Amino acid sequence: MHQARKRFGQNFLHDEGIIHAIVSLIGPSSDAAILEIGPGLGALTKPLLANLESLDLLEIDRDLVAYWRKQQLPGLTITEGDALNFDFLAWARAKKSSGSKQIKVVGNLPYNISSPLLFHLVGAATEIDEQVFMLQAEVVERMVAEAGSSEYSRLSVMLQARYHLEKLLDVPPEAFDPQPKVNSAVVRMIPRSNFNTSPEEWRALEKVVAAAFAQRRKMLRTNLQDYLGRLQLQEDELTKRAQDISVGRYLEWASVLAASA
Repeated sequence: MHQARKRFGQNFLHDEGIIHAIVSLIGPSSDAAILEIGPGLGALTKPLLANLESLDLLEIDRDLVAYWRKQQLPGLTITEGDALNFDFLAWARAKKSSGSKQIKVVGNLPYNISSPLLFHLVGAATEIDEQVFMLQAEVVERMVAEAGSSEYSRLSVMLQARYHLEKLLDVPPEAFDPQPKVNSAVVRMIPRSNFNTSPEEWRALEKVVAAAFAQRRKMLRTNLQDYLGRLQLQEDELTKRAQDISVGRYLEWASVLAASA
């Protein structure tokens, strides 16, 4: 039996009710191309494959790669590799060109790489229709947090600028083996169809949001000091903090900065 490896952040889902609920939320269909990140021992993999003609797996643990290859399940393709280095854009384009109507990326993401992986996936958002992930509950709360709340963060702004986000399900530690020390949650991410931010504006957004949240307790007149000449913040904005500013306003600032670069 495969032992969960701490360095890969492995916690294997075993609660049948939760598994059924997540598979239903993913909604596998015969015309969909789905890539599962970190299949583990197959809690989601096998019920997903039962509803699909094919399923792609991405796994970093070579023992689990060997486990899946040994099973030789029809329709299953496994790639050994690190999700942080995987070319999701190329994968999605290949699936679209082969006739898949829906492109989805799903998985129980390792807690130790969740944020960098979510940012990595932004680069493929033009080709991916939907992402459904299980993450640490605290991360999901930050992803969906609204301006003005204590959880609202750089992660909230950057992901909400690109996706419609919806928290779908809470998952307790008892649903896993070994049990993690934290609660988990499932989130759905659908890329915004009206997204028209240019690459230059996106880079400007990354910079201004990082600067704004660099010291959360400080006012924007301090954190955005380098940008004040170009942004022309309103008087009341100077005394606000990063978590008080809406995603829309950050996008406006990014547009101004990109135009004045």
